[in-house]
Amino acid sequence: MKRIITTLVSLMAAFSAFAVTSPYNIYPVPQKQVPAEGTAGFTAEVEIIPESGIDRATINRAVEIMERLGLTAVESGKPSGKRSCIMLGINGSRERTDRLASKLKLDRTLFNYQKFDRHILSLTSDKHGNATVVILAENTDAAFCGLASLEQMLDNGFTSMQCVTIYDWADIQNRGVIEGYYGVPYSAEVTKDLFRFMARYKLNTYMYGAKSDPYHSRFWSEPYPESITDEQMRIGYLSQDMLKQITEVAHACKVNFVWAIHPGRAFTNPEDKTVNERIMNKFENMYNLGVRQFGVFVDDVGVPYDAPTQKLGADRLTDLQNRIDAKWNVDGASPADTVKPLHYVPQLYAYAWASPENARIFFESLSVTPSKINIYITGRAVWSVPNNEDLSTVKDYLGREASWWWNYPCNDNDVTKLFPMDMYTNFRDETHIDNLARLEDGLTTNTLIINPMQQGEVSKIALFSLGDYAWNNAAFDCQRSWEASIPAVAGKKYAAALRYLAPYLRYYDSDALSYAVNQYKKSFERGNPKPESLIARMEKILESCKELDAMASSSNQSDRLLHDDMKPWLAKLETLAQTTIDLLEGKDVSSVDLENDSKFQFEVLRGMGAGIVMQVRSAEPCAEILCPFIEWLKQQQKKTFSPSNTESNK
Repeated sequence: MKRIITTLVSLMAAFSAFAVTSPYNIYPVPQKQVPAEGTAGFTAEVEIIPESGIDRATINRAVEIMERLGLTAVESGKPSGKRSCIMLGINGSRERTDRLASKLKLDRTLFNYQKFDRHILSLTSDKHGNATVVILAENTDAAFCGLASLEQMLDNGFTSMQCVTIYDWADIQNRGVIEGYYGVPYSAEVTKDLFRFMARYKLNTYMYGAKSDPYHSRFWSEPYPESITDEQMRIGYLSQDMLKQITEVAHACKVNFVWAIHPGRAFTNPEDKTVNERIMNKFENMYNLGVRQFGVFVDDVGVPYDAPTQKLGADRLTDLQNRIDAKWNVDGASPADTVKPLHYVPQLYAYAWASPENARIFFESLSVTPSKINIYITGRAVWSVPNNEDLSTVKDYLGREASWWWNYPCNDNDVTKLFPMDMYTNFRDETHIDNLARLEDGLTTNTLIINPMQQGEVSKIALFSLGDYAWNNAAFDCQRSWEASIPAVAGKKYAAALRYLAPYLRYYDSDALSYAVNQYKKSFERGNPKPESLIARMEKILESCKELDAMASSSNQSDRLLHDDMKPWLAKLETLAQTTIDLLEGKDVSSVDLENDSKFQFEVLRGMGAGIVMQVRSAEPCAEILCPFIEWLKQQQKKTFSPSNTESNK
């Protein structure tokens, strides 16, 4: 008890300190905000002043933020003293921003930390009240992260802003998405929209390994087609032009788009002497489409336990990395032309599949590969929640940190379900995840990427909190992060409706609905049914569904894409709510089909390689409580209007 009380007191003190020193509501939660005296406002024209180490993508991002607010961005070499300015620089450069940071006496201690994307954002005011923003970073990518904080600071007004200094960094280096589920791959539009979302919330890694993309697996050595049919586009095919567009947006958003190849058993087949040549040919083709990082997947094809096969896999992986370095990472190559280290998903990614001895032997065989290669695990099991015990076990085997492919909020084993709730509620809802798992402070991995749902836009809710956690482990608050994710995903206009409906879009009904249903049943059993509370709840559901249906005609593409994802669930939920009202009011619902209506249906792809098949499934919101309750109401209605009851009533 003493330990619990001490912990609570410490947490309350920490929260109080955070509240006092955090003038801005920014996500991911910054490591430290220090408020300063005074306020600052932005002029109609804002000067963007980059140092030589700041790249074009970062400059363009600053311009984009200003223009979105209706301000005019003017790129300049030095401040005019007449306008607000955003100064972007590199720590230790001795250029203009670096010198100004010294003049402002900014604390540079964070640049000594073994952290990632380290930067300082300082907002001060000149004698006229005009804002001067200094973003001093370890590199241009970190400065880009600083702009994400600035964008959120500006969202609530830019004429009178609290002066502040933000000291910030990420706990985990690579943070983002692995599109590795079994299902319809994301469209190019959804993928690009995800990149823009990631730029705003400091997520930097997107590994593409869509299981149902034939040019990732079945036709892995063949180039993507120059054109595709409408039918192919409907099931997730990508053309070369579409991939070019995807990589262009990825570069603009500072997202490392890692294209992964799945050569399957060929990678460790001793009879296949040309597998690496064919992989490199495909990599070169993808490089010409703009890809600058690659992955190799050999998951789900059987685990080799014999030493020769394990050695061959390690040798070929090493050879691939060496070939990449020799081709693209030569002395004098510009940063934009180089290729970052490989990402590798081995056959034994869930280490408990093997005995401890065999797991050790397997990962030790990979320990000889270049240390810069990212080697992935899903933990002890396929659906494990990231934890240091599993990471420590594999690190002991591998001799270096492992990267984590997290199967969350993946629904390829629960395709009829959405997981739009907070992280810990989703853990409870997902069949395969340890319901009581919790994320740890100080997770010891360099990479944490989530495998999302087939519904990419709805997956933003989980992605938001993944970014929040990966950036700042210690400050992660599951509920608070989820509450912040709703307006981040749906925008202020639709946030209230999505917040209300999220618990009802689940398969497992909200606790409030469960309570309301039970209360009605009790009143019914007492002979004094009281449906008013339930009817009011159903009417609120209908009202919120109608509000979200307006997204379909929104001028904002993100709104339309989000509605496309939710459409079958919204349609089913509307029908369930209206049917419940009708039954409670004694109306005939015999014509309502809750199982086979095409409005509730959507397509999924199952399998990989040559075994891909299309299936049609039906959305299942509120399936645990409300659907059985509707059947119960139908039975009561039948009893009420049965011939015997009718005769007795006479």
